[in-house]
Amino acid sequence: MHSPAFPLRPVAVALSFWTLGSAASAQNQAAATLETVTVEASADASAEGLSKPFAGGQVARGARAGVLGTQDMMDVPFSATSYTSSLIQDQQAKSVGDVLLNDAGVRQARGFGNFQQTYFVRGFTLYSDDVAYNGLYGLVPRQYMATEFVERVEVFRGANAFLSGAGAGSVSGGGLGGLINVVPKRASHEPLNRVTVGGASGGQSYAGADLSRRFGPDNATGVRLNLARRSGGTGVDDEKARTTVASLGLDWRSSRARLSADLGWQEHNMSGTRPAVTPSAALPIPQAPDAATNYGQPWTYSNSRDLFGTVRGEFDFNAQWTGWAAAGMRRGKEDNRLSGLTLSSAAGDATVNRFDNTRENHIQTGELGLRGQFATGAITHAVVASLNLFDSSERNAWGYNYGTGLSNNIYQPVALTPPPLTGFGGILGSPRETERIKNTSLAVADTLGFMDDRVRLTLGLRHQTIEVEGFDATTGASSGQYEKSRVTPVAGAVFKLRPDLSLYANYIEGLVKGGTAPATNGGQPVLNAGQVFAPYVSRQKEVGLKYDGGRIGGSVAFFTTDMPSAYVENNVYGVFGEQRNRGLEFNLFGEPVKGLRVLGGLTLLDATYRSTANQANDGRRVVGVPRSQANLGAEWDVPGVHGLSLNARAIYTGAQQANAANTLRVPAWTRLDLGARYLMEVSGKLVTLNARIDNVADRSYWASVGGYAANGYLVQGAPRTFTLSASVDF
Repeated sequence: MHSPAFPLRPVAVALSFWTLGSAASAQNQAAATLETVTVEASADASAEGLSKPFAGGQVARGARAGVLGTQDMMDVPFSATSYTSSLIQDQQAKSVGDVLLNDAGVRQARGFGNFQQTYFVRGFTLYSDDVAYNGLYGLVPRQYMATEFVERVEVFRGANAFLSGAGAGSVSGGGLGGLINVVPKRASHEPLNRVTVGGASGGQSYAGADLSRRFGPDNATGVRLNLARRSGGTGVDDEKARTTVASLGLDWRSSRARLSADLGWQEHNMSGTRPAVTPSAALPIPQAPDAATNYGQPWTYSNSRDLFGTVRGEFDFNAQWTGWAAAGMRRGKEDNRLSGLTLSSAAGDATVNRFDNTRENHIQTGELGLRGQFATGAITHAVVASLNLFDSSERNAWGYNYGTGLSNNIYQPVALTPPPLTGFGGILGSPRETERIKNTSLAVADTLGFMDDRVRLTLGLRHQTIEVEGFDATTGASSGQYEKSRVTPVAGAVFKLRPDLSLYANYIEGLVKGGTAPATNGGQPVLNAGQVFAPYVSRQKEVGLKYDGGRIGGSVAFFTTDMPSAYVENNVYGVFGEQRNRGLEFNLFGEPVKGLRVLGGLTLLDATYRSTANQANDGRRVVGVPRSQANLGAEWDVPGVHGLSLNARAIYTGAQQANAANTLRVPAWTRLDLGARYLMEVSGKLVTLNARIDNVADRSYWASVGGYAANGYLVQGAPRTFTLSASVDF
């Protein structure tokens, strides 16, 4: 595989800005001077910029709450956590999924049939397609996203059809349990020249550069350039991965206007990757093989390339009213040769299949908005209106062989000859358009403040239209069209009992594209075949308490979410079913004493099918959702050894069900990770040494169950992994 030439363009553009910036700094800017502005690392063209770090620096004081913008955690009736770049760097997190290992409300899974990062948030699936990039949706590389792009990873817990607007989430069904927003890097006030090299288990090597400058009058213009390359093994036998990253972030500010732009390129290639394992309904869940065992085939691979970017602008009409506009695009290509296994015996024997596919994604998205503040008597108002647009075109082609006649064993795997493809959808080398999505939405909201803003009430509505058209992968002919609209409300209240204690409650909905009645079911004709249903609405109710003690913070939340589901009953397709996820969440963070930082949480979940076809699985637990999951992390600055810090993290995930009938149970697992960081000065340069061991005990376990609908496929956890790195700031 060769790398395309155009990924180097961001580098050339950045170098051009560097040259211009150096020249501009050397000139006397006497004319048209701007008012003095204080410039800090800011995620976008917004007046509020990034929320300040909380004590300890691992999380921030607030996060983006969709259309409401960046909000302090004590002021909004929702639960959210923003993980900072300090945490990302100190833990040597390679991907967004690595960062979210710190969140007790999130568990990482894998997309069906490939190696896509997928997440369970409050027990509902959130696909990587649904992760936002600087507030816009559908722009993040869908298979994997490296952290070199990332300043912060923000997790919003709860349904969010009102907050997030039109996007991929409303179509694929993501966003019912929460959303994830990735905040891009921006130039900080101080110049940065950082080079990092490192290595990890499996012969993996790493090199990266992070450079930033501010220049011009009052340092109003900023440039941030990141380049990185990671290549080699992974710790799993004969598994290899290669990731190449380039990103450029630009921003400019005046007294009334703010502009920002981001351009990113990522190429992510994997070969011989260990696949998911589908259990058999007639067999118990097998013990996980040795953690390093690879039962994948050497001829399998997954390659993806993504070019994406955003522009955002904001203008203050006066002290009370601000307007903004944003636009983004992504061009993605994927090429996969996959081979999954289905267990056939208690001894670990499994049948082998083959599935190849090529895919292209073209996505455009945009947003226009207006927000303002005013008062009516003693009541304050913070109002916002937003128009969102989303346009996606997907091209897809595939080939398969599900009856290969080949078998393998997950405990003693062998290399097999690739079986021929026996069926096709489209042309693998030239995929046709298979789906087109167009979404539009309009949102309005008002946050009313009472009693000197000790009580805040947020009310809002979003009208959203979802348009979907499918096309035959071989002929290109339309296979059906869909257009439906829905209004989703939000209501939330915050009552500040004391300056350090907030009580909140909310009602908010999630939105999922409605289904279409199939022609047949179980060999019998469906009486309402072809009927298109309106979007399905999930309904969430939540109450919670937040604490900000200055050095220590925390929250507790109780929530319940009801999600409708459709199936065929008495030969009629309809919305007859329901799933209910009910839970209790605890989160803790901060630096209770100087030099000791803590980060942890506990989530208790009761996720059940309340109404199923023929009542066969009523009351049973939802596939892949444990009753409990917990995280506890601590970092300690060693007294007497200046610059040395030690850290540890424990992750616990309870037992999970692997089928809707709850006859297959995957055992609970616990993992311990350890790390150390040492800062020193060498010839006047800051040098940071990082060492980390993930899965210290080298536990063999099934890390996740499913990640797509009710499919209970098993994904094994990674083996003990050593990571070393050295960074130099100059």
